[in-house]
Amino acid sequence: MIEHKTPHLTNLQMWQAWREQGELEAKKKLIEQYLPLVDYVTNRMAIGLPKNVIKDDLASNGVMGLIDAIEKFDYGRGLQFETYASWRIRGAIIDGLRQGDWVPRSVREKAKKVEEAYQHLEQQYLRSVTDAEISRYLDVSEKEFITMLQDISVTTVCSLEDPIRDEESETRMSLLVDDKAKNPDHKVHEFYLKESLVKGIDQLTEKERTVVSLFYYEELSLSEIAEVMSLSPSRISQLHSKAILRLRGALAKHKDQLMEH
Repeated sequence: MIEHKTPHLTNLQMWQAWREQGELEAKKKLIEQYLPLVDYVTNRMAIGLPKNVIKDDLASNGVMGLIDAIEKFDYGRGLQFETYASWRIRGAIIDGLRQGDWVPRSVREKAKKVEEAYQHLEQQYLRSVTDAEISRYLDVSEKEFITMLQDISVTTVCSLEDPIRDEESETRMSLLVDDKAKNPDHKVHEFYLKESLVKGIDQLTEKERTVVSLFYYEELSLSEIAEVMSLSPSRISQLHSKAILRLRGALAKHKDQLMEH
């Protein structure tokens, strides 16, 4: 194949050259242009991960996610590539983490117990439950509960990327970002998923909602959120973990509904 030089192409022209003419030089330039996205996503996901997780490994998986995004992105639909690519990069990093079995089974089991506790109590009381109520339900002291949150904080990085069904690759969050789907059942699932998320967010405490908003919408790091809220980074990590566990509990009902179909 003859190599075409594309030194001064605009972003749109690069997409056209790559997707319509298959020019590898244009693809290379797109990869180079969006590499900072890999660093950005990697740095955010590295927060709170065990020390045995090597950041360069996360970045390598992230690059594969970026390449996959460039190969699959339909630039003609007018969507933001950065948003699409960020999810692909994040997904590739999480796949790499899971393959590396980076979270001990005991920690996963502990996270599941806390998630189920939130789900049970908040369905029972129809409100946000306190640390004291969760601690009593788990038959541990509040201090022990805080220690549990610290232990399981690393599992919340995968929070909304968990499969809806164990045997499938479709995730809860993919329903929110995959707007290509035309299946009516998908639209019903999407509606109830969004409704479940809204209800779950409503049940978060004010501080937990603030952390979720700053982390996922304003895209601040946990250390930056700690400065904004005048709290320690460890306290912000606890609030983030509790928020995610509450949301996972709220989404569990949606998961059960999907499995009935």
